[in-house]
Amino acid sequence: MVTPLFAASMADLTIERIRALAARPDQVESQTLEFKREYSSSLLKSIAAMANTYGGMILVGVNDRAADGEDRVVGVDAQSVLDQIVSGCYEKFDPPWEPKFIPVPLDDGSGRSVIVIKVDPNAAPRPLLMDMKAPIRLSGRNASADRDRLVALAREDRLADAVPMGQHVTSPQIPQDNEGAPTADFIFRTGINVPIGEAAAWRPLSERTLATLTQALNNSPLPRALLGICHGAADGFHPFRRAGFNRSRRARLAWHAGSKEPAGFPVEAVVTVVLPDAHAAHHGVAQVQIDVISRLRRFAAALEAHKFDYLYPVPDLCGLLEGILGTIVDPAVVAALADLADVEEVLVSQPQQLHLVTGEAVVSLLHPEGLAPVPDDTSGSHGGIFIANPALDLRMESERREQVDNWMQQLGLDAGLIGMEALIDRIRATPSDSVPV
Repeated sequence: MVTPLFAASMADLTIERIRALAARPDQVESQTLEFKREYSSSLLKSIAAMANTYGGMILVGVNDRAADGEDRVVGVDAQSVLDQIVSGCYEKFDPPWEPKFIPVPLDDGSGRSVIVIKVDPNAAPRPLLMDMKAPIRLSGRNASADRDRLVALAREDRLADAVPMGQHVTSPQIPQDNEGAPTADFIFRTGINVPIGEAAAWRPLSERTLATLTQALNNSPLPRALLGICHGAADGFHPFRRAGFNRSRRARLAWHAGSKEPAGFPVEAVVTVVLPDAHAAHHGVAQVQIDVISRLRRFAAALEAHKFDYLYPVPDLCGLLEGILGTIVDPAVVAALADLADVEEVLVSQPQQLHLVTGEAVVSLLHPEGLAPVPDDTSGSHGGIFIANPALDLRMESERREQVDNWMQQLGLDAGLIGMEALIDRIRATPSDSVPV
């Protein structure tokens, strides 16, 4: 998975985060990450290779491996090494080009730094040549592009390539009946864009790999989170399976609780994977999207004998968002998506956006315990777009919770509600099986 540090701001690029990245036992060099103890000519080739492939990050002043008990982070003389790199970029690259450099000082008083090199393929003049060749990035190493790859780099559509991985998730539309009234309480949507490899540019989606993805989704945190918001409203559930519009380059996997009566499925989730058309796939991306649709409020109001005014508890929504994020970074899900796209798992990025669209105003959907409306605020938010903090590693439970907490606070503020931050603090301080609502 692309390391979150690549998208992090300068303020979030701290030596503590770099040490944590280097200390991860599963963090090895890949297509988008490389460690260098010091400057060498191979560093320039890695910059050009990443520019000609998927981009990435190089940490100069970090050993690619270290003995047990040794710190991989050793640092370099930042000014001297930067002078060498910049000089090499203008002497060796055709056309001359340099990536972004960020020196991060060590915290040991040595005066040394780790130099973070961010290589953005959308900013590089591709193909970027070095010694009359176009380096490309393979699994943790560099190689030279063959004739076909070189021609493809020269002909590529730069506007098409400018779509960042993980971004540009389109806003969902709330379903409506024949009279234009909403038929769902809300829709959460997130997703990612995954670059596709050579094989995925022409082959159909593998049924075997789709079966693996389906199993991974059913074993992920999402089904439990979906059942968690039902509170017994569902008389059973149907696990993820292929349903609806499926084609050779498009898969739709659906999960739902209960039956359609009396007001449609109380809760459902839909995961779609779409490969670009084969004739346009050479530089395209696989689009992966997760939709969660809830009708619990309408379901409760439609019960003939026991109808009631259902309101969504904030802890339930926190759990649902954690389930969504936990699923899209789940190792088994990531592995299946990488297989479908014919790329390494490291290129399956974290989601960067979450969309929420509601049928009624948000304030009308939330349980009021601990919340109060802002006086005289009658704007009535119907959702919004929530941006992920790129410095957070959503594979870590604590950082997923931090992201969810930030989103819930934004949700409350945009809805004109006071008290969400304190309510979130109370939820986090209370055991999960006894959260007051």
